Amino acid sequence: MAQIRRDKRFLCRKEMHPGTLFLLAAVYGAASFSVALLLGIVGYVFFRGFRELSIRFFTSVTSSLKGTVGIAGNMMNTLYMIILTLAVAIPTGVGAAIYLNEYAGKGRLVRAVSFAVNILAGIPSVIFGLFGMVLFGNVMGLGYSLLTGALTLVLMTLPLIVENTQAALQAVPEGYRQGALGMGAGKWELIRTILLPSAKSGILSGIILSVGRIVGESAALLFTAGSARILPHLGRGFRENAAMLGNKILEPGGTLTVELYLQMQNGEYGAAFGIGCVLILLTFLMNFLMKLISRTGDGQDEVFHGK
Repeated sequence: MAQIRRDKRFLCRKEMHPGTLFLLAAVYGAASFSVALLLGIVGYVFFRGFRELSIRFFTSVTSSLKGTVGIAGNMMNTLYMIILTLAVAIPTGVGAAIYLNEYAGKGRLVRAVSFAVNILAGIPSVIFGLFGMVLFGNVMGLGYSLLTGALTLVLMTLPLIVENTQAALQAVPEGYRQGALGMGAGKWELIRTILLPSAKSGILSGIILSVGRIVGESAALLFTAGSARILPHLGRGFRENAAMLGNKILEPGGTLTVELYLQMQNGEYGAAFGIGCVLILLTFLMNFLMKLISRTGDGQDEVFHGK
């Protein structure tokens, strides 16, 4: 820090070149524009939609017959989509990353799989929706359902989890591996007790990014999960309620982003901006969790190294 202060004082005393001044102005201008753009979008969305937020908005379902506007059903469908997608994507993605980083070596297979993962990350979501509709909906006979949408989102989120897990495993110091193997630990014991705990913050960051993509996806889900807003009617015995909640995964359901699209299409701009407020709050929450996890991981590393 002291060196930085001395450099700043030196730059202030020395006459700056016009090119340097232009570059600094461009950098500060770009940074200010980014912040202003974010504040403008958030401010406008909340200005248009905050008045729509109420207890009734969060606890009711949009119905033209009852004259109600609400997102309770869409919130439940979004929760279903997150749980179903992560239940498949986390073990698959983390397992694939462990295999590629710890078992597969540096051969052609690793390069081919890495290339495939990079290609998957760049495919438009509409293409995933068409593929999921044909494979899961038609060929497998799942039709329009939350399960079809979740399986489609698994394909979309796998690259995020695989790449973040691989990066987190590669960031673990090589000394950890050598020390554990030198003490007689097996390969799986090394992975389970040393590598995965050390890479936990990076893996969780990939999972949170995946949740963000799940929550923000709409195009693929319109082709696979549909747009139903129905809430399950509970109130009977525990077994009946559990069966009803379990069967819901085979029913169509629209998430928050799908409902936002439909409200905009129908000209209900107030409700659409209200849903936009909810999505922005979820985005801020996920970014806060990412920063909290990264700080926790850094703190654990400092304690581990005795700093």
